[in-house]
Amino acid sequence: MKTAAAYIRVSTDGQTEFSPASQLKAIKRYAQTNGYILPENLIFSDNGISGRSAEKRPGFQKMIAAARTSPPPFTVVLIWKFSRFARSRQDSIIYKTLLRRQCGIDVISVSEQLSTDNTSVLIEALIEAMDEYYSLNLAEEVRRGMQEKFSRGGVVSQPPFGYFMGNSRFIPDTENAPFVRYIFSAYLGGTSMTEIARKLNSMGVTTVRGNLFERRSIEYILTNPVYAGKLRRSLKGRDTSDRFHQNPQNTAISQGNHEPLVTWEDFCRVQEMYRNNHQKLCSSHNCAEISEHLLKGLVHCSACGATLVYQNSNSCLQCHNYAKGKCSISHGISAKKLETAVIDQVCADFPGVIEITIPMIHLPLDKLVAKQEKMLEKAHLAYCSGADTIEEYTSHKSRIMQNIENIRKSETNNDFFQKKLYTSIEILRSDVADVPLKRLILHNLIQGIVLYRPGNRLEINYLP
Repeated sequence: MKTAAAYIRVSTDGQTEFSPASQLKAIKRYAQTNGYILPENLIFSDNGISGRSAEKRPGFQKMIAAARTSPPPFTVVLIWKFSRFARSRQDSIIYKTLLRRQCGIDVISVSEQLSTDNTSVLIEALIEAMDEYYSLNLAEEVRRGMQEKFSRGGVVSQPPFGYFMGNSRFIPDTENAPFVRYIFSAYLGGTSMTEIARKLNSMGVTTVRGNLFERRSIEYILTNPVYAGKLRRSLKGRDTSDRFHQNPQNTAISQGNHEPLVTWEDFCRVQEMYRNNHQKLCSSHNCAEISEHLLKGLVHCSACGATLVYQNSNSCLQCHNYAKGKCSISHGISAKKLETAVIDQVCADFPGVIEITIPMIHLPLDKLVAKQEKMLEKAHLAYCSGADTIEEYTSHKSRIMQNIENIRKSETNNDFFQKKLYTSIEILRSDVADVPLKRLILHNLIQGIVLYRPGNRLEINYLP
């Protein structure tokens, strides 16, 4: 008896007639009738994954990897329909060619059985073409149907914060809807989005996903016309990047069938305020001359652990989470004052000469390796498609693998990537030395700094 593997795939949970259980039942019946052994460890599946791309199907890739071992653990792949193997003719040709030419493994559809004569090649190609056409046409029909439903005020997205999903429309969430009204009224009253987020977090209110509110969460609510009884849909894909007043040519608005939580007049007033505030904020950022941060990445908030970053100007540092509304304790401090305090403490702790490591070159080694691996993948696909011979593929593979080995060897060669230098710690106090050199010295000594509030106490943790 011959050993077989099974591959099972469903795109959505609603495909009951294509369910994994029904596919496996048909495959096992075929295997038993035709003298195949089907071990449990050779049953591969992908549930809820489209067949348009083989790279995004882990079960499929695991099956291909098993087939390429020597010797292959099975001689045939059993599938319910050819459409379960792939919805793309390109993927189907590449992987069937790989299995048949390189591994000696055939792919059999238990419900679309073909003869062994030459006409079977034509029939199989026609089936694959029809499967791909069905997939492309279905996607287009789904998009058209969603657009038509949207134009009539139907819901085509998940309910946002403050709503539940009802019978084809949003229903106000009695628990969170009042917080939506508070957000709009507070903003109209002059409260910043950061302060609003901080207030909601202090009351224990969370987002739809159970996260803390931050400035971005409040911004999304304030610019979403759904709260004024409208529906918004991006014409270029997911509606996650465009705000109500930005890129109107890429956003469609329709009248919804749900109950609004704020009036249209208040919503429009909020948009006007948001535009004005946003322009002022952008203007202040553009005008500010942000200097290099001497303590960048080193100083942390004692309340939440986030790093301290520059605010609107280069004169003050603040907890990153506090600026977003996720931290309740301000750690705002003068950048110059903090730098002076840290330098004084370091000079007191390390008098005299110190050793620092200077990077000689900065090579993105992980990116270099990834690029070589991509070239290896292309070489493999070229062989599978018949564009390259086995000799050409072997030559390409050998050269690329040698490149990867050389890159990884150079990564461990510290002399090639860095240099030791001895210098006086007093250079930190010098007005002549530039910020990058001072930062290099501090990062060679300090693992992290914690600023405690209240009390303005610094805790410097040095590297071992």
